[in-house]
Amino acid sequence: PVWFKAGAQIFSEGGLDYLGNSGLVHAQSILAILGCQVVLMGAVESYRVNGGPLGEADELLYPGGSFDPLGLGNDPETLAELKVKEI
Repeated sequence: PVWFKAGAQIFSEGGLDYLGNSGLVHAQSILAILGCQVVLMGAVESYRVNGGPLGEADELLYPGGSFDPLGLGNDPETLAELKVKEI
């Protein structure tokens, strides 16, 4: 099958064999995959929100702030004009 139809194999009769090997993960239920995804992502996100390896909840694991690599928003007048122009 082509790569963009690979996910649809979960709905076929035999399920989905990752890397074509049934000895690896053999997925037959989309609900089981969805449940595992929700549990694993929930665990990772709760770890991130609770401070993760930093141990402190007030220290964030991402830099935050606005994304402005070119420094276009340094001047308040220019920033106000760019907001109106939606740049």
